[in-house]
Amino acid sequence: MEREPMRIREGYLVKKQGSMFNTWKPMWVVLLEDGIEFYKRKADSSPKGMVPLKGSSINSPCQDFGKRMFVFKLTAAKQQDHFFQAAYLEERDAWVRDIKKAIHCIDGGQRFARKSTRKSIRLPETINLSALYLSMKDPEKGIKELKLEKDKKVYNHCFTGTTVIDWLVSSNSIRNRKEGLMLASSLLSEGYLQPAEDTSKAAAEGLSDTPFLDLSDAYYYFPDSGFFCDGNSSDDDVVLKEEFRGMVVKQGCLLKQGHRRKNWKVRKFVLREDPAYLHYYDPAGGEEPLGAIHLRGCVVTAVEDMPDSKKYDADNILFEIITANDIHYYLQAASSAERTEWIKAIQAVSRTGK
Repeated sequence: MEREPMRIREGYLVKKQGSMFNTWKPMWVVLLEDGIEFYKRKADSSPKGMVPLKGSSINSPCQDFGKRMFVFKLTAAKQQDHFFQAAYLEERDAWVRDIKKAIHCIDGGQRFARKSTRKSIRLPETINLSALYLSMKDPEKGIKELKLEKDKKVYNHCFTGTTVIDWLVSSNSIRNRKEGLMLASSLLSEGYLQPAEDTSKAAAEGLSDTPFLDLSDAYYYFPDSGFFCDGNSSDDDVVLKEEFRGMVVKQGCLLKQGHRRKNWKVRKFVLREDPAYLHYYDPAGGEEPLGAIHLRGCVVTAVEDMPDSKKYDADNILFEIITANDIHYYLQAASSAERTEWIKAIQAVSRTGK
């Protein structure tokens, strides 16, 4: 019986439709060992198309579309170009890295595999990291994802290194904390855990005695958890989050373009986790929202310009939300860093909210 190709990576990307028109649509994209499938929706069982990776090449960054950021181009063996847009730099680079590796494996007649650390840290072959990872993510008995603050930054959907080792001990996965460090380092190297901030990242890059840290100020997260860092927080931000009892993920003022007159107005936006809505208010006051954007199943991307609109100012730091109903919203942040924070926060809520 023929083995099914392994799913290497999947998620929403914005894909250019056809070669004649500059139309971009959000698609659920699945990277397999031998090709890329794209679906209209995540729940669809049949793909809208498939690009074989054999004989393909990838180009990133792709500058063919100056107004769109974080685009990469996949050229199939028959010289047909396919353009995909990610939401932010790290996401694009992760897709490009895995696609390049998949193409390299095909060319060399090898199977795709994440970097293995079993030999380097002498991990017993009887340990199933995949099964352990699923146990760690169990909603009832697994590791609880928290909102943690450090150096005036708020880290969402993460946990400490000490929490990981504590869980491994309590679940009888290890005999002592030294073994826990070895096992957690393997989970980190295999991609089941990710470092969230400077301390854990430095250790993962080899600047500590062990890749994984059994510390309460070293933060980690699951790669598919919806983790994001909520920028620099102030004392007022902390008070507001307490008042909303954790319901508010992010809030602040952005410029919003109107759908009819295409004019820009300053609005106060409040991003809520459950249900997944981005409400906007008159910044001058008022408890009732002027409107809301339903985020469940949406796609959010950075854009450089808009074809049918005048620039509001010289910076023009725009991003676009495309809802599941294919409604497009254009917003403008005050800085590139703020735009990235909003994009990551909205992405997380769109995956986890209702």
